[in-house]
Amino acid sequence: MSTSYPTKFSPTSGVGMNEAPGAKQIAPIEPSEAHVLVVEDNVPNFVLIARMLAFMGVQRCEWKTSGWQVVQFADTLPRVDLILMDIRLPYEDGYQALQKLRANPRLKDTIVCAVTAEASEDQMRRAKKAGFNGFLGKPLDPDRFPNQIRRLLSGEEVWEWK
Repeated sequence: MSTSYPTKFSPTSGVGMNEAPGAKQIAPIEPSEAHVLVVEDNVPNFVLIARMLAFMGVQRCEWKTSGWQVVQFADTLPRVDLILMDIRLPYEDGYQALQKLRANPRLKDTIVCAVTAEASEDQMRRAKKAGFNGFLGKPLDPDRFPNQIRRLLSGEEVWEWK
């Protein structure tokens, strides 16, 4: 299943982290210019995340429901600045999907943040060791979420499980 929420068709501007192999982020990305992919198998959780992203100005948000879809789909997008990925996903979990993303030359430098209900210090350490750029424990805090996303879009790692 693939859904765009909210939808806005407009030319993109700025440099995405993965527009070319080896591309590096040189400046923070404004939420209004960000291209975000949410990988979440729970519809209410996706809707909550998409609404919070829209509230902070994100206009391009794509959705996938399983880990095995992520790399193939992300590789078809002209740009992906941030992937928010659940850990417990059907068919292929977030860790397996992350390995494939990191092995793809075009997507290897994309910011990927684990967003999971398995929020513990041990899971956070495992996510860091696996190569995630951040960890957000569920339930997400709507008061902290905008700052967490802005920090991720500026290249800062965010590790918060409570």
